[in-house]
Amino acid sequence: MTTPAAPATVAAAASPRRLRPGRSWTGWAFIGPFMAVFALVFLAPIAYSLYLSLFQDRLIGGTTFVGAANYTQALTDTQFWSALSRVSLFLAVQVPIMLSIALLVALAIDSGRLYGRDFFRISIFLPYAVPAVVATLMWGFIYGSRFGLVGNINDALGPTVPDLLSPDLVLASIGNIVTWEFVGYNMLIFYSALRVVPHSLYEAAQIDGAGQFRIITAIKLPAIRGALVIATIFSIIGSFQLFNEPSILQKLAPNAITTDFTPNLYTYSLAFSGQQHNYAATVAIIMGLITMVIAYAVQLRGMRKEA
Repeated sequence: MTTPAAPATVAAAASPRRLRPGRSWTGWAFIGPFMAVFALVFLAPIAYSLYLSLFQDRLIGGTTFVGAANYTQALTDTQFWSALSRVSLFLAVQVPIMLSIALLVALAIDSGRLYGRDFFRISIFLPYAVPAVVATLMWGFIYGSRFGLVGNINDALGPTVPDLLSPDLVLASIGNIVTWEFVGYNMLIFYSALRVVPHSLYEAAQIDGAGQFRIITAIKLPAIRGALVIATIFSIIGSFQLFNEPSILQKLAPNAITTDFTPNLYTYSLAFSGQQHNYAATVAIIMGLITMVIAYAVQLRGMRKEA
């Protein structure tokens, strides 16, 4: 009676081990479609760009392997460094202003003391729903000194408003467009983070005699530090990827916005106007590395403060 049971027990004990490979392949079957799409639309373009950056098209000899020559050329390219310094200045000025406005609006809406907060929340978020092309065209015609709102004001009151599409002011004008577009997006990130903060913390602070400013600095801002870091990283990436606004305004202000106004615009000009696909891939890879390093440094800084 006991002899036949032993093999059955051994088989039952061994059967889960035979099922483990099946469970492992089931997991891969679920993530397989995502990994295939990820490799096709993300990894493959990066690999191809790296491949292109190692070659040059020459009149004599055709496509030739040059190794790191394109990277050496990019690191000594004055046009590239001029474009990079321009977007760095844009990042240093525009991003703090935009995030500060978004944070102030989110705090005002979350306070519960703002009359008609639902209306203000939708109104401030609404510009984000406007396509970037439409927003840039709209603001471009507002800025126009000969055909837009600025021109009409100058015609009616005299030359009182400077040319906002001049070389000295066009970067600030682009910053205004980007701020108008993305304040609502960042406000929503901050407001969503504020809504999950327990109200019991506010009540305990008020019982202890803390005012609204103290509650903001001691409770609200530390609680949404993660959201602040995320919004900052997104804004840094967006600043280094600046392309739509200067590309569209270039038709309205050709003397102010050159083909190397931003790194992305410079890359586009190299690839499609100059037919320098290899060098354009090199500039794109360098900008990707710079963006990644700076965004990662901001993330580490934010995580260290949070810890």
